[in-house]
Amino acid sequence: MTETPDRRTRAGHGDDSIYWDKSKNRYIGAISLGYTPAGKRNRPKVSGKTKAEVREKLRELRKQLASGGRTQAHYTVAKAVTDWLAQGLKGRDAASVATYRSLADNHVIPQLGKGKLRDLEADDLDEWLEAEAQNLATQSLQMVHSILRRSISHAQRRGRAVRNVAELVEVPEGKAGRPSKSLSLEQGEAVLRAKQGTWIHAYVVLSLLVGVRPEEARPLTWSHVHLTRSAKEKPHVDVWRSVRRHGDTKTRKSRRSLAMPQQTVVVMRAHKRREQAACLAAGKQWNDERLVFPTETDELRSALNVRRNFRSLLKEAGFENPKDWTPRELRTSFVSVLSDHGIPIEVISRLVGHNGSGTTERVYRKQLRPVIAEGAEAMDEIFGDDDATEEISQAGD
Repeated sequence: MTETPDRRTRAGHGDDSIYWDKSKNRYIGAISLGYTPAGKRNRPKVSGKTKAEVREKLRELRKQLASGGRTQAHYTVAKAVTDWLAQGLKGRDAASVATYRSLADNHVIPQLGKGKLRDLEADDLDEWLEAEAQNLATQSLQMVHSILRRSISHAQRRGRAVRNVAELVEVPEGKAGRPSKSLSLEQGEAVLRAKQGTWIHAYVVLSLLVGVRPEEARPLTWSHVHLTRSAKEKPHVDVWRSVRRHGDTKTRKSRRSLAMPQQTVVVMRAHKRREQAACLAAGKQWNDERLVFPTETDELRSALNVRRNFRSLLKEAGFENPKDWTPRELRTSFVSVLSDHGIPIEVISRLVGHNGSGTTERVYRKQLRPVIAEGAEAMDEIFGDDDATEEISQAGD
C-alpha cells in the first residue's frame, strides 16, 4: 500500500518531525535541538522513501546523539582521508607525508572513497584488506589500514564520526616481499674498488663497512664524521635512524657512534678533501654542517638519486643485473659478512641499532658513547687494506 504524503507539522524542542519534501520526492525526518551558538537552528535531518525508513533512521540518529556525536550524512571516506592528510600530519617529514598520500591515493580512496563514512562496515573492510593483500606486502598493508584508522579517528575528534570501524578488523598477511640479498665476499671486494674517487664510492664504503642505514647516510653532515684519532676514541661516525624536520632522532636508542675501519677513514678523508676543494672553487664558505653526500646544488640527495648512482657503480663492478640490488642491501651485507666472520649477534645488533639486550638498551638511553668498535675491527680483518693502514700511520693518528 502506497503511503500518502503528509503535511509538514511543527515540532517542539527535541521532538521528531517527518514530512514530505516534494522537491526531493522523499520523506524528511528532523530532530529539533534548538539553536547553535551562532543563532542558527540546529535540526539534524535524515531522509527516506517511506515513513518507516525515516523513523528507523531517526532512531539511529538519536542513538548517535545520545552517545555524544553523529556521523555526518554526506561525509565520505575520501573526505575523511583527505582531511587527515591535510590536518593530521603537521610536523611530519615531507617524505613521510608523500608516502602516506601515495598509499591513500592508490589504495584507500579508489576502493572506499565514494562510500559514506557512517555506512562503512567491518565486513566491507575485511573484503577490502583481503583484496589488497594480494598486491601489497604486509608492512604496506598495515600502513594502508593505519591511514584509514587514523583518518576516522581524526573525524571522530571533530564530531564527524561516532565509531571507528577500522579498529574492529584484523590486518591479514600481505604478499611476500622481495627477499633481501647480501653481497658475497668477492662481490664486496669488487664493489669497494668501483668508482674510486667519487661520492658514491665513499657512500658505498661507509654503508658496507660501517653498516649505516640509507636514511642515516643521506642526511649525514661532516659534524658527525670524526676522522682523527683522539686519546680516548678512534675515528668514528655518529649516526641515527632518521633525521626529522626539527633535527631530532626517531628514538633515543637509535643513536649510536660507530668506529670506522681504516679503509673507511682513508676514503672519507679523501672525500672530504674533494668536497672542501669544490666548495672553495665555487666561492662558498666551508663548515662542518655541510652534507657529506650533497647534490651538485648542495641539497639532500633523494633515495632515487642514490639508488641510480649505486646501480651505476654495480655495473662498473661487473654485476650482471644491477637493477636487482638496492643501497639498503649494503647494510644487509654488513650484517651477513660480520656474522660469517663469527661476530656474536648481540654485537651486530648493537652495531646496526636494533633492539638488543636490556643492558644495551639502557646504555643507548643514557648516552651516545662509547664508540662501538667491534665492527670496525672485524672489517679491517675481512677487507684489510695495507695502504690504508700506512696512510693513517703517516697522518699521525
